[in-house]
Amino acid sequence: MLFHPRTVLILYIVFTVAASTQVVLLGKKTFTEGGREYTHYNNYVIFKNSFHHLIQDKDLYIHYPGEYHDLFKYSPSFALIFGALAFLPDFAGIVLWNLINALMLYFAMFSLPGFTGRTKAYMLLLVIIELMTSMQNTQSNALIAGLIILAFVLLEHEKPLFAALCIVSTVFIKIFGIVALALFIFYPGKVRLVLYSLFWSAVFIFLPLPVVGFSQLKFLYSGWFSLLVNDHSISEGISVIGWLYSWFNMDVPKGLTVIIGIVVFLMPLIRVKQYSNYSFRLLTLSSVLIWMIIFNHKAESATFIIAISGVVIWYFSQERKAPDHVLLILAFIFTSLSPTDIFPKTLRINFFQRYKLKAVPCIAVWLKICYELIFKRYQRKQVPDIPEHV
Repeated sequence: MLFHPRTVLILYIVFTVAASTQVVLLGKKTFTEGGREYTHYNNYVIFKNSFHHLIQDKDLYIHYPGEYHDLFKYSPSFALIFGALAFLPDFAGIVLWNLINALMLYFAMFSLPGFTGRTKAYMLLLVIIELMTSMQNTQSNALIAGLIILAFVLLEHEKPLFAALCIVSTVFIKIFGIVALALFIFYPGKVRLVLYSLFWSAVFIFLPLPVVGFSQLKFLYSGWFSLLVNDHSISEGISVIGWLYSWFNMDVPKGLTVIIGIVVFLMPLIRVKQYSNYSFRLLTLSSVLIWMIIFNHKAESATFIIAISGVVIWYFSQERKAPDHVLLILAFIFTSLSPTDIFPKTLRINFFQRYKLKAVPCIAVWLKICYELIFKRYQRKQVPDIPEHV
């Protein structure tokens, strides 16, 4: 019964309401010792106020310490679209925002071809802790994971216009969604896919134009670009970059690390004859989802719902052996459970956080995926499923 699609859907809704209620009831917190107090749903406040700043012709990309901590880092189009929630009471808006995220991931995962409903239920249950982490931070990461998975599903069903919409929309939420454009290489009509992407990009770029005017829109995009460029130089994140520094004291230039990651990511794509194999394409989807996080210098705990979605797709897309079981268990413990109260705070701070252990299993899985994509001979067109008695 637990693994019935309807049961998992109900569970997702209940967890969404619980996470939303929790962040509202927690009250205020400070981000720096002795600093100003802000709500526990600070990210939602940023998103909501970005819409009000947009329609008031204000700069979206400067600090507003009287309203929220940190900066708005998304596109002007995202600020406009968030206006659909901006006038709601905070609790109602937070619940709806978290529901959008959770249900997008749920329906995208359940739309994946090649798996039974039972297997998809296992997959969704395994990512639910990371989903909770993202929702407790009122983040957009589950939405991004769901949109990329849905884009893959739409490409498989030969619906390129809407697949392009899904991927381009992630770029205008968080720029690293652009990596998912690599999925286009597997499908016919590549010129058409590029044109669709350009079309949707133009739609999103100019979407706020009726509200702000051309000169203000140009100013806002200039501010967004400057923010992204400057943002790149001040953080290492829970990523390959952070792992190399914390484990080996290697201060590798971020640009070089990303370039190496891109080269390794692209290496399997020389196997053109494998493009027709569904398992190969599915593993590449997993690689995309994990790569986006482990090579993101801004990766934080709440972003790992994207990576862990890639991990479970990888795990259930193949005939599993002992090393695969070990990697999944490590990912569950160190990626999903390590930030939770299951472990003492001192252990979380001085061990898990210090050594970026949340990222390590995802890095290991990604390297294994790359190895399999480069060297494995794919014969089956469909992915194996887990036994019904598991």
